[in-house]
Amino acid sequence: RSTGDRPTRSRARRSADMPLARAAAPSSRAHVARAPSLSRARASHARARAHGHGHGASMGQQKGFVEEMRRVAMSLHTREQAPREGEKKTDATKSEQKPVARWTPTAEGYLNFLVESLAVYEAMERVVAANENEKTYGKFNNCGLERSEALRKDIKYMEERFGLAPREATGAGKEYAETLKALAATSPPEFICHFYNVYFAHSAGGRMIGRKVSELILDGKELEFYEWRANGGLDESLARVRNLLNETAEAWSREEKDRCLEETGKSFQLSGQLLRLIA
Repeated sequence: RSTGDRPTRSRARRSADMPLARAAAPSSRAHVARAPSLSRARASHARARAHGHGHGASMGQQKGFVEEMRRVAMSLHTREQAPREGEKKTDATKSEQKPVARWTPTAEGYLNFLVESLAVYEAMERVVAANENEKTYGKFNNCGLERSEALRKDIKYMEERFGLAPREATGAGKEYAETLKALAATSPPEFICHFYNVYFAHSAGGRMIGRKVSELILDGKELEFYEWRANGGLDESLARVRNLLNETAEAWSREEKDRCLEETGKSFQLSGQLLRLIA
């Protein structure tokens, strides 16, 4: 098959710039972590260095509003997850903040995570597909980062391999999906914040989590959730979406951009509830 169709299996570097997982509040009713000072995030824009994390870009490409989103997202990691940029204090009561090496996943919990994650990705992808001709969302249709089809295959595999009963999303994923649908209708900048953080975090820390879980309960099998074949593979898709995000933000006022950045804490909270299913 062609080079563009090969699965992306590039090794995610565990470095000071690549967090393993994202921090989250302990429950949906908990206080949502606030993003750092926006003026401070913007001031650090020029000082940010390129790195291998999915939130970043290659050297010389760190520019535009995506870099502001990346800086805010990195600051909400703990120092253990992101030694150079993490600012959040580690909370020992939150299982998803433990180093991935100390996670104790089970087949049941991992299947729940995949099912709830499917609800989130389906919600985002349906919003984009339903607005194919709309200037904000439509440009992201078939962007190459979509995960729903891969997740459906993995869910079926997990059910068959471990003899687990089919299930539907009823918890954290369903809650997140409802939030996304509401934001898509009322606040495009806030929806785009979640779109960016979910897809780009999965391409980096998410892959590291997937690799560890695979080693512990799947005998090293790599699931479809962690492979990108469409549109030239992961790196090309990330670069293309990064450019589209910058293009989209150029039409926003400073107030709209700040609303997007301030939604980062909520994105981390809701994503953390998903990770807790396997941690």
